[in-house]
Amino acid sequence: MKILRIIHLFFKLVSHTIYVLVNKFSSKNDEVDVVWSLRDKIQKSNNDLSKFLLTKKYNKYLEKYNSFIPINAVFYDKPTFPHCFYGIFISSGAIIGRNCTIFHQVTIGSNTLVDSKHRGMPTSGDNVFIGCGAKIIGNVKVGNNVRIGANCIVASDIPDNATVVLPPPKVIQHTMKRNNGFISYSNYKCE
Repeated sequence: MKILRIIHLFFKLVSHTIYVLVNKFSSKNDEVDVVWSLRDKIQKSNNDLSKFLLTKKYNKYLEKYNSFIPINAVFYDKPTFPHCFYGIFISSGAIIGRNCTIFHQVTIGSNTLVDSKHRGMPTSGDNVFIGCGAKIIGNVKVGNNVRIGANCIVASDIPDNATVVLPPPKVIQHTMKRNNGFISYSNYKCE
């Protein structure tokens, strides 16, 4: 029982140390460099303990930004993250080419539905710009020199030298003034 308690305290100390180190950096660009450096060290490490501790630190950084970028996602070089890692989710097995830019709230996700014709992981070519909030889902091939606009959902292949944008929003005109006041759930009363 004492050994389990000591192991528990050790991991608590390691977690706290990692948390302090993660929050020590102030520049978002520095943090991107630190995270990518950790990622490189994890991939090159042959020592299980070192790999474990580096992975804990790596995951703490990503957790700080509510993001997930697994070690087994393939990147041909370090992408540019203009707004750091905020809300970025990249699926295991995804492949990202060289010179890519990935904005905040982007999902590059797998489709694991057994009966789906787009089952698999996304692959992105070189020089791809992925705007904020874009979603690339399933066994999708994104070509080279592609721009994906903000909030676009990509579920089919995109050829080289293409731009993906959303259709214009539909405007609904009302004849009466609308009440757009917010009511919190705790103050909401069903009638």
